[in-house]
Amino acid sequence: MFYYLFYPLKDLFSGLNVFKYITFRASLAAMTTFFISVFLGRYVIKLLGDLRIREHVRDKEEVRGLYDLHHHKQGTPTMGGLLMVGSVILATLLWADIKNKYIIISLISIFWLGGVGFLDDYIKLKVKRSKGLSVRAKFLGQIILGLCVGTFLFLDPEVSTKLDMPFLKNIIFDLGVFYIIFVMFVIVGTSNAVNLTDGLDGLATGCLLMVAFSYGVLSYVTGHLRLAEYLLIPYIDGVGELAVFCSAIFGACLGFLWFNCHPASVFMGDVGSLALGGAIGLVAVLIKKELLLVIVGGIFVIEALSVILQVGSFKLRKKRIFKMAPLHHHFQMLGWPESKVIVRFWIIAAILALFTLTTLKLR
Repeated sequence: MFYYLFYPLKDLFSGLNVFKYITFRASLAAMTTFFISVFLGRYVIKLLGDLRIREHVRDKEEVRGLYDLHHHKQGTPTMGGLLMVGSVILATLLWADIKNKYIIISLISIFWLGGVGFLDDYIKLKVKRSKGLSVRAKFLGQIILGLCVGTFLFLDPEVSTKLDMPFLKNIIFDLGVFYIIFVMFVIVGTSNAVNLTDGLDGLATGCLLMVAFSYGVLSYVTGHLRLAEYLLIPYIDGVGELAVFCSAIFGACLGFLWFNCHPASVFMGDVGSLALGGAIGLVAVLIKKELLLVIVGGIFVIEALSVILQVGSFKLRKKRIFKMAPLHHHFQMLGWPESKVIVRFWIIAAILALFTLTTLKLR
């Protein structure tokens, strides 16, 4: 919005030329979401508490061992993700080029997934069904979005169905029509992986901000012709604007972490984890850096794999691989304090983010 409001006035006041630069608008988008989260956070937390939108810790019978570690979180306000998603949408509308097709897709997607997460949280808290939306209904909401985005991109002549391979510059896989299914898988998988990781105070939030920062950088260089040519990566016209979107997510996570860090005063809920996780997966698809998700989102991948392996092992062998899944609960069961699990996972996420950025030259 500000781009179209102020940039046309650059001939009257040369200082307004700064609105041309994505880096300037991305920085202000991050600052916008950060300050919205910090200054409105306490009021949102109070409002959620007054509305009795509070965390319900499952009974001992449902999660033996975990209840003793988490029972003190009973009654903590949740669904703080409403603030995160709302601030990201607002900041993106203010600072990004709102006519850019990639921005439009991103805003629609984060709003849609936020709606799915909201329904899930609402059913848990108001209908008193501990598992919220049925697994089928939750997946259906995510799959519909994934198929719509995949179909749109497949039909867009400007979008390639080829996969950009990290570390390699001469190996190309063209998925053709199967690209639609691949896009759906990436968005659904990332959304759920972040949701599974959101089990400890600030764990998913801290990891998300590192991933968002990395994809902000990747979006910028992918949409910058000279940098893309220098780094030997495919140039995609217009995706640079996604750096503004990613910066908004980064700022929202950083501001929310002010209240979500251990011991948490508020949780993001599924409305935040499903929406922000899916948004990251979407950006990865739009800038053709889908496979880098395995590296930069390594924590989310490991958390999701731990659940898949645990469930598969128990069904096939009647034995568990981990003391409890997702993986962060396994370490809790080993006696690690919650804060130690969180910080160590953050450290790994930071290392993976830095390594991901080095792949820009390792080709």
